[in-house]
Amino acid sequence: MRAAVFTDYGEPLDVREVDAPEPGPEGAVVAVEACGVCRSDWHAWRGDWDWRGLDPVPGHVLGHEPAGHVLAVGEAVETVSEGDHVAVPFNLGDGSCRLCRTGHSNICENRLALGLQPEAPGAFAQQVPVPHADHNLVALPDGVSSAEMAGLGCRFMTAFHGLAHRADLGAGDWVAVHGCGGVGLSAVQVADALGGNVVGVDLASEKLDFAERLGAVETVDASAVDDPAEAVRAVTDGGADVSMDALGIQETCRNAIKSLGKTGQHVQIGLTTEGADGQLSVPSDEMVTSEIDFYGALGMPPERYDEIFRMVATGKLDPAAVVTDHVGLEDVSETLAVMTDYGTVGIPVVDEF
Repeated sequence: MRAAVFTDYGEPLDVREVDAPEPGPEGAVVAVEACGVCRSDWHAWRGDWDWRGLDPVPGHVLGHEPAGHVLAVGEAVETVSEGDHVAVPFNLGDGSCRLCRTGHSNICENRLALGLQPEAPGAFAQQVPVPHADHNLVALPDGVSSAEMAGLGCRFMTAFHGLAHRADLGAGDWVAVHGCGGVGLSAVQVADALGGNVVGVDLASEKLDFAERLGAVETVDASAVDDPAEAVRAVTDGGADVSMDALGIQETCRNAIKSLGKTGQHVQIGLTTEGADGQLSVPSDEMVTSEIDFYGALGMPPERYDEIFRMVATGKLDPAAVVTDHVGLEDVSETLAVMTDYGTVGIPVVDEF
């Protein structure tokens, strides 16, 4: 099969023929029809996360937002069949640990990060193996394409989990989204669908315009104001109820928290870049004196995807609206390189293999 293979940090991926995977007894192989190109792929490609064990080695295949049809299943698989149309969440659980059994399989004790570590080869390829298929594969509703649903593997469902399950977002709450990349724009749409009044914050006018099309009622151009947090506080008459850092750098994290009013809730989705080693400082005294809550959000348990699908069925959510570019395997390297300067808008999707 053809795959875009990692060679070295920051170097172009090598599109070549590799051995096709075989399903394990409890696993499956999915024929990949679409896979989003995510900033998390960029982090791994650059070597930002070696300290977390998410360190690709030469020969590894990145890509963690796939959708497609099941090609083969292992002998012990019970609920998944060949031909099923599925999405593959990037946070692969074993389905049996304490966290999986209590509804937190997105942070499974034995979690594998699809495409982001050598033990879980990814989906910039014609086929991708999926362990514990009964638990990890999510059946897609009728009438949707794989390209429309590709972002569900990471960015869209992470934004949904952060706002619908982690934060206590209420109707009419002000929601400030700092960083309007793929996950940030997904969060704008989700927050709007959940009844929030969304303020999008970014440096790029093109991304702010996109945020408005997805439901943002106000935007803040962080390059045009002295203090983006204060600008949000002015728009929201004293501070947002919920904030999100969708990028993971010091400036956006602090600005997001400082955008909040008293008793506000901050959702951290962006993960750090090289040099930060997972550490960002926060205005802790202000968080204490204003009783601000801090939540992390990593993916979403696959058993809760139906919440998204029900909202898609009634037109309240449209993951396809965040998809902007359709590229081939040969274009993945260039797409990753453009991300270095935040040059992509929305979610680019590989659908030519």
